[in-house]
Amino acid sequence: MEAAEVLSVLELLRGAGVDVWVGGGWGIDALLGRRTRDHRDLDLMHRREHEPALLAALAGAGFTETVDWRPVRFVFAHADGREIDLHPLVFAADGSAVQASLEPERPFRYPASCFVTGAIAGVAVPCLSAEQQVYFHQGYEPTDRDRRDMAQLRRAFGVTTHF
Repeated sequence: MEAAEVLSVLELLRGAGVDVWVGGGWGIDALLGRRTRDHRDLDLMHRREHEPALLAALAGAGFTETVDWRPVRFVFAHADGREIDLHPLVFAADGSAVQASLEPERPFRYPASCFVTGAIAGVAVPCLSAEQQVYFHQGYEPTDRDRRDMAQLRRAFGVTTHF
């Protein structure tokens, strides 16, 4: 997925009144303010209550659902190869949020401070903080790509990672 395609999806969803935050590889690149590698998909966190508008906007743009692991995540893909991995969030009054996990007693937690702004191709975009990115890179055997991503966050933000 290219930067222009990411920005197009973000504009589409913003126009539909959907709040989203970029995570995953594009989220790390947004924090760094530059593209550091190729990306096969776009990870987006969204307000669960915005899901009907999100689904309608993506369907109207030619995306179809290919994976349904609700309430944890779901995936929409386009015939041109673009793929969007979507993560529904339930927000609390204090601005923090939770996302369901495959272990219901252990949801993913998002402190209010993790919702920040980065840049893709010079355009300001909502994304997840470096600390939140590190949080999601735990509990599994990292790939070389994961190791490079975490090394970049350590250099740029001084965060501690477990690998």
